[in-house]
Amino acid sequence: METKTFRKNEVIFEKGAPGDCMYEVDNGKVGIYSNYGTPEQKLLTEYFPDQYFGEMGLLDHAPRSATAVAMEDGTCLTPVTEDGFEAYFKENPMRVVMVVQQLSHNLRKRTNEYIDVCGKIKELTEKEAQA
Repeated sequence: METKTFRKNEVIFEKGAPGDCMYEVDNGKVGIYSNYGTPEQKLLTEYFPDQYFGEMGLLDHAPRSATAVAMEDGTCLTPVTEDGFEAYFKENPMRVVMVVQQLSHNLRKRTNEYIDVCGKIKELTEKEAQA
């Protein structure tokens, strides 16, 4: 698998693009954004060397849910396509554990954020009902 190098602020993929691969960050930093390039732009998370992103698109083939952008010059990524998926993990089986750990971390983080938002909505609803 060939690595790809990106310049700072270069878009790696846009929200809505086909999810046909995941990326391993070899060098640099990647930001995942909602509403990228608009006044409502929000940085959702960052990825650093030895982390992965875009795995949902690879696994479920759904369109990208956000935009990925290189945050540093010389950001190097290894794209992992469905065709190269098995060989990529056979080459280094610990990558499977790393990807699963990261998926678990991301799911736990999003679950906690969801619970927090639900709590805030409940509080607002209760205050509104008391008014």
